[in-house]
Amino acid sequence: MSTIATLSSKFKITIPKAIREKQRWMAGQEFVFIPKGKGALMMPAPELEHLSGIAKGASKDGYRDLEDRY
Repeated sequence: MSTIATLSSKFKITIPKAIREKQRWMAGQEFVFIPKGKGALMMPAPELEHLSGIAKGASKDGYRDLEDRY
């Protein structure tokens, strides 16, 4: 599905209806933008409860915090 949207003078883009309906996106939903090459990937922001346990079993060795940065 290829659709075109135009960036307004206020830097807003309207997501085409066909895409909103297919993805079941709703008004007020939050999105994240991930830079990718010359563009950006847009996807719904995950809810906090869906992130619970995502790093289960991850090693804490080699973890860097803000204090050890330049």
